[in-house]
Amino acid sequence: MTGFPRPDYAALTRYDPQRSPVAIDLSDNTNLWGTPPAALEVVRSADRDALARYPTLYADALRDEVAQAFDLDPTCVTTGVGSDDVLDSAWRAAYRPGASVAFPAPTFSMIEPFCVMNGLRADPIPWHEAEDDPGRLLAGDPALVYVCRPNNPTGSLLPDSWLDELLDTRGADGPLVLVDEAYADFAGVSWLPRASRESNMLVARTFSKAYGLAGLRCGFAVGRPDVVLAVDKSRGPYKLASLAVRAAAAALRDEDGWVRNSIAEARASRDRFCSELEARGVPFLPSSANFVLLAAPDGDAGEAAVRLRAEGVGVRPFTDVPVLGEGIRVTVGPWALMQSFLEAFDRIRSEDEG
Repeated sequence: MTGFPRPDYAALTRYDPQRSPVAIDLSDNTNLWGTPPAALEVVRSADRDALARYPTLYADALRDEVAQAFDLDPTCVTTGVGSDDVLDSAWRAAYRPGASVAFPAPTFSMIEPFCVMNGLRADPIPWHEAEDDPGRLLAGDPALVYVCRPNNPTGSLLPDSWLDELLDTRGADGPLVLVDEAYADFAGVSWLPRASRESNMLVARTFSKAYGLAGLRCGFAVGRPDVVLAVDKSRGPYKLASLAVRAAAAALRDEDGWVRNSIAEARASRDRFCSELEARGVPFLPSSANFVLLAAPDGDAGEAAVRLRAEGVGVRPFTDVPVLGEGIRVTVGPWALMQSFLEAFDRIRSEDEG
């Protein structure tokens, strides 16, 4: 069969999380404390060239800021339009006919679409199987292994020993191990330092979560220079806007401590929220991220999300969640927002019990 588009694109649909406007949106895991004042000032004070001229080829200024912040050589850093751009570029660089991407499931919802887009086969491994035996991810000779840490949507945090076992089993010439650390700032631990030393390993980060810059779409990744070069070639030039580069660099420097403080507040709010759920007897999964996945009332996540939205609160429903079955993911924000969620949640639970 010939023509456009290629046949396997029939399985793809446009991404649609079905987020209609709502008074309190706790569905997308962004920073609900806002945006660093230093980054806002960069945007407000933008000069003509920031908009009228092309940005630099590969966002070297941001690359250098990341290298300095994490004590790395700049050749170990690449950037992208959000961390998902880095992931997509790595998928293209990993492609070979008939190859697959292995990953513990459930995880970030764009992983399977990235596989279809780039001609790779998705090979999901049930989370508990991959957690117990990292070697399960290597059984099908994948071109790439994807791991989200902390995992979205569960908030799970795989230990260092898990990565040790995966890398030992893989060997030096195995597939690329791509670790998505979109939520690592809220966990307080990272595999970034290892990525610049290990063969075929890449750790991706984003400025859309802890750094409060989701609207500017900016991310980066760390790996050995040969890995970074392959991703850079796949990504192409002129991807990051000048304003995004400058704002992200200001947020990363965090000279006024705004980012550090909002992370600390998110962790405190998360812990308090979990205590409230526990007091109500609501099952939830322990989280190391800025969200919590909890059991859906009456075991129907979709219906719970619709009813909460009618109460003015947006959440993200999930099915087939380990332990919980059906669950709703709630972004953690300032306590006033969490209180509003709990009040709405209590109302729909009361309706069910009545």
